[in-house]
Amino acid sequence: MTLRDMPVLAHPARTTPGTTRSARRRRVGRRVYAGSVVAGLAACAVAVVQLASAPSDQVDGSVAATAGTAPVAATGLDPGLQQRFDDARAAAAADGVELRITSGWRTADEQQRLVDEAVERYGSVGEARRWVLPPESSEHVAGTAIDVGPTEGAYWLQQHGADFGLCQTYANEVWHYEAVTEPGGVCPPMHDDASHGW
Repeated sequence: MTLRDMPVLAHPARTTPGTTRSARRRRVGRRVYAGSVVAGLAACAVAVVQLASAPSDQVDGSVAATAGTAPVAATGLDPGLQQRFDDARAAAAADGVELRITSGWRTADEQQRLVDEAVERYGSVGEARRWVLPPESSEHVAGTAIDVGPTEGAYWLQQHGADFGLCQTYANEVWHYEAVTEPGGVCPPMHDDASHGW
């Protein structure tokens, strides 16, 4: 007996009365869609669990202090900047406001990655330059700039930063601070954005 001589066995789905090919496709399509939804929800659940279990003192790759704990030095920061931030953090905590470093010192490679991501995100080099400086002119790479959070803490520092010698240096970045005046001094006028440093 050759392959041609073998009888063809009927597939059960093809012989079910009232079942059309398009109806089967719709059922399969619904199952695939439902499976995709379930898989997507499962992926979201895994992401939430990973975020919830991440160390609370690590934000954006830099070490940050958590409310209710002693200040933790952000690696690579200028010690004077670190001390000014620690003093501001203690005063904010006394006012019932959480203040933490969300990004401090960065390597040149990390800064370049941020530049590349900004170009992709904003769609042009010109727009990206408003938000991020190249490694050679970034105060983060020099260890003389910090980004702070949460938002309430950033606004607190906007009002009280000069008392500690910390100033918001870019009008479009309420979170970015540098030690550009003496404690109790007057902050210089802000730049509109980071584009001045290119």
